[in-house]
Amino acid sequence: MESSTSTSNVNANRLFYASCFALITTAFSFSIRAGILPQLGEELSLTAEQLGFINSMWFLGFPISMVIGGLIYHKVGGKAIMQFAFFAHAIGIILTIYSGSYIGLLISTLLIGLGNGCTEAACNPMIADAYQGTRMSTMLNKFHMWFPGGIVIGSLVSKFMTDAGLGWETQIWIILVPTIIYGYLFFGQSWPKAKVEEGATLKGNLKAMISPLFIFMIICMSLTAASEFIPQQWSSIILAKSGAQPMLILALVTGIMAVARYFGGNMVKRFDQTGVLLGSAVLATVGIYLFSTQTGAMAYVAAVFFALGVAYFWPNMIGFVADKIPKSGALGMSIIGAVGMFSQTIFQPITGRWIDNDLEAVAARGLTGDELELVAGQETMRTITIFPIILIVLFTFLYFWMKNKKSKEVAAA
Repeated sequence: MESSTSTSNVNANRLFYASCFALITTAFSFSIRAGILPQLGEELSLTAEQLGFINSMWFLGFPISMVIGGLIYHKVGGKAIMQFAFFAHAIGIILTIYSGSYIGLLISTLLIGLGNGCTEAACNPMIADAYQGTRMSTMLNKFHMWFPGGIVIGSLVSKFMTDAGLGWETQIWIILVPTIIYGYLFFGQSWPKAKVEEGATLKGNLKAMISPLFIFMIICMSLTAASEFIPQQWSSIILAKSGAQPMLILALVTGIMAVARYFGGNMVKRFDQTGVLLGSAVLATVGIYLFSTQTGAMAYVAAVFFALGVAYFWPNMIGFVADKIPKSGALGMSIIGAVGMFSQTIFQPITGRWIDNDLEAVAARGLTGDELELVAGQETMRTITIFPIILIVLFTFLYFWMKNKKSKEVAAA
């Protein structure tokens, strides 16, 4: 199979729409799973730490397939990678429904994670190659808009189905809908060639990836992913007794993220990726801190700050690599995304342990019932605040680093 064809034979818009539905599949697998965590825990008698390990399989499968997909993208082509994504999603969804055990859920969630990683590994470089200049940043932001956008839809579907008394198995079936749609849209399509010749060679990729800048971005990516995913994935447990509806919080957060990403190209054009990332870290810190201190209606205010903070993290980390380190190619974009997801295989069980420990510590202080769960949840959220605080420092450094680098390039010219 050829990896690419001439740009004139590529239906970029159809590929883009197919990519969006593939990302909606990823989003559904994220949000619906978040909504059914309490049901799974109760039905299978699982601890928060065990639920954390199930969550971690979603994040483990993601980087594995992203790295492998990045390595083989220019050899086998994005089409083949997305064919595997379709297979992994379909089998993983069906196995989730019929597994009925902790081990079965670990395996099925890993398969879904593999499908999600393939989506990122194939679609990010395809969009980067199909569109030029600021249009590329705009389309990457619009593509990644559908992760929060899909979460909005998925979280609302999960809430309404749960309220209607429908079991978690019925909710999981919904994930098959966008899966079938993206499979149809990708069918028979050609993919674009790499824009940067060195970006299509493994040697060129690796040389670009051993640079201090790329390594620095790897560190930042693990922290941006933690800041974004941990509060969202655990919202139904951490915020359960806050006086706000956790799934409505998730829908509000992701709805704002979707709108913000739609206009992401304009933000990057005005402030560059570095300025956008720094401002995002500040807002994310405020949002998570408010989650740890506020209840009732103020939890929704916290959600607004949090959403505006994390909205631009993922697409602009990917966009930064595509724009500022172009020779890293498809592999560089895959590695940076894989690092973000792999970091969650470490942080998700740790978060579950934080929750268990905070529940024990607060119970030892004599608190019980709803008050126990509220205070413990706030304690955990306060601990999570450390991630965006560190990012403020790192992105401030990056802002001046890139500004100084640009000044030197202008002077040399």
